Amino acid sequence: MKTFPVIRITKEFKFEMAHALKGYDGLCRNIHGHSYELKVTVSGTPVQDKNNPKLGMVMDFGELKKIVRETIVDVFDHALVLYDKYPEAFSGELKTTFDKVIFLDYQPTSELMIADFAERIKKKLPASVNLKYMLLRETVTSYAEWYAKDNNK
Repeated sequence: MKTFPVIRITKEFKFEMAHALKGYDGLCRNIHGHSYELKVTVSGTPVQDKNNPKLGMVMDFGELKKIVRETIVDVFDHALVLYDKYPEAFSGELKTTFDKVIFLDYQPTSELMIADFAERIKKKLPASVNLKYMLLRETVTSYAEWYAKDNNK
């Protein structure tokens, strides 16, 4: 092959998570759960070094899986995720009652979570690989998307 093409690869993940939207004016202000689906797309030039065991790969799918699992899936799977603006008595009780309660410095909407997830993943990717796209599906009919081109400033 004479040229070195830029190729995108995608890995999909699933996890379960509960959340509530503090101050929201609808039903989602109550604790409820979703079966989330996360798609992560990265891009790069496939390895050209014939002596490299990753020859022809932009990135080993197993390595991408490990990064996303450690930074997102293992952290948020089966967790209760809430905005950190709840009263201390309430949040303290939740922390002592449940093993996996996460308080974030933002409202845990799909839109803000996917932006957070993108930053977490970008920090772990090899220098030769770029995060290009992510999709976080909250329900069968609702999802948020993150595009690198929209977020490169």
